[in-house]
Amino acid sequence: MPDTLIIVAYLFAGVLFIKSLGGLAHQKTARRGNMFGIVGMALALVITFLIDKEFAYTYAGGAIVIGGAIGAVLAARVAMTSMPELVAILHSFVGLAAVLVGFASFLGPQAEMTAVEHTIHEIEIYAAVAIGAITFTGSIIAYAKLAGKIGGSPLLLPGRHGINVLMVVGLVVGGVYFVKTGEADLGLQLLIANTVVSGVLGLHLVAAIGGADMPVVVSLLNSYSGWAAAAAGFMLSNDLLIVTGALVGSSGAILSYVMCRGMNRSIWNVVFGGFGTGDSPAPAKTVTDQGEAVAASPAEVAEMLCCAQRVVIIPGYGMAVARAQHAVSELTRKLRERDVEVLFGIHPVAGRMPGHMNVLLAEADIPYDTVLEMDDVNPLLEDTDVALVIGANDIVNPDALVDDASPIFGMPQLEVWHSGTVVVFKRSLSPGYAGVANPLFFRENTKMCFGDAHDSVTDVLAGV
Repeated sequence: MPDTLIIVAYLFAGVLFIKSLGGLAHQKTARRGNMFGIVGMALALVITFLIDKEFAYTYAGGAIVIGGAIGAVLAARVAMTSMPELVAILHSFVGLAAVLVGFASFLGPQAEMTAVEHTIHEIEIYAAVAIGAITFTGSIIAYAKLAGKIGGSPLLLPGRHGINVLMVVGLVVGGVYFVKTGEADLGLQLLIANTVVSGVLGLHLVAAIGGADMPVVVSLLNSYSGWAAAAAGFMLSNDLLIVTGALVGSSGAILSYVMCRGMNRSIWNVVFGGFGTGDSPAPAKTVTDQGEAVAASPAEVAEMLCCAQRVVIIPGYGMAVARAQHAVSELTRKLRERDVEVLFGIHPVAGRMPGHMNVLLAEADIPYDTVLEMDDVNPLLEDTDVALVIGANDIVNPDALVDDASPIFGMPQLEVWHSGTVVVFKRSLSPGYAGVANPLFFRENTKMCFGDAHDSVTDVLAGV
């Protein structure tokens, strides 16, 4: 196949990927963006197979059939509540692929290169293996935390920052020796050492991150996987893989920055600070010294809603677990038929991954124009009659704004307590994912509607 045609086809696929990202930036154009991405990837696969037909019909063909079958089964079975951990484990595959490509490039036959080209190629291999190993182990820990395989509490080893610095310095020193050595055996040993140290670094970094930061971690790992793919593209001299990896890496980094800004934190503090952990200067208040919570029945909540002019709904991960989004959608429709204004407030880190709540609401056919970001909905809460908090906790905690002893101090909140009445749908008074008690539950204008969110919202709907 002519090289010019390959370059043009890859360029067109890259444009489709860019349009895909542009489409995914808005809910109304997300389906179109998805389609652009699918077409771009299909084109890239076809062109790649035409370059080497023998490889396509043997190894690649078999891999696609097996991998496609596994992916189809997983996609069909995965619930929306399990989507974050699925995304995390998929990131680990990208990291592992970069590591394997790095070793294959080092051990495989080398093309003729100048001394400078050889040095650059060695740097590419070493960097790709390091980024890939960090992504691989970090994503596995993120998956285990999100899936509940291990606890969400951070692993805070004594002197952990010094340990991280030592590992990074070791990787840099090892990289210098790897590039300078001309011995294949020593180079292989250094590459293996790079893999081990980078893997431990990735594991340690993510293990030390608390539950409140997991959405940002998923976004960061997405960025890491993109840079790992780009590094693999440099090793394979594949322009499309470089472009695609750079798009994923940069967009993931930008998303992480946006989310951190929404949490009033820096990425540095997310990765190294242990947010939502025991790093606070004093222990947070316990549930027992907050006061007494007032319960409300679904019938009482229905009566409040029927008398309201504006209702703001704050969804959280508990809504996803209870699969209550469709009941919430029906409740929204009934209230709007009664000329009640219904809006939704979305916190940047609501759920377990970026955009988790938006996807759930879109799946339940919630109108896009009723879904507002935190900065847009907060000014409206003072004029809100009823705020419904459905399965959310750490994003509606007043202590985060006033108590510097709270582990989540400084994290911007959806300030629902300014509403006339707050109704919290929750199974119990237990802390949220960050393990922090919430004084909102005990405020005078707060009512607790205990029970499964789906059942409770369904009962409220019946009352309405």
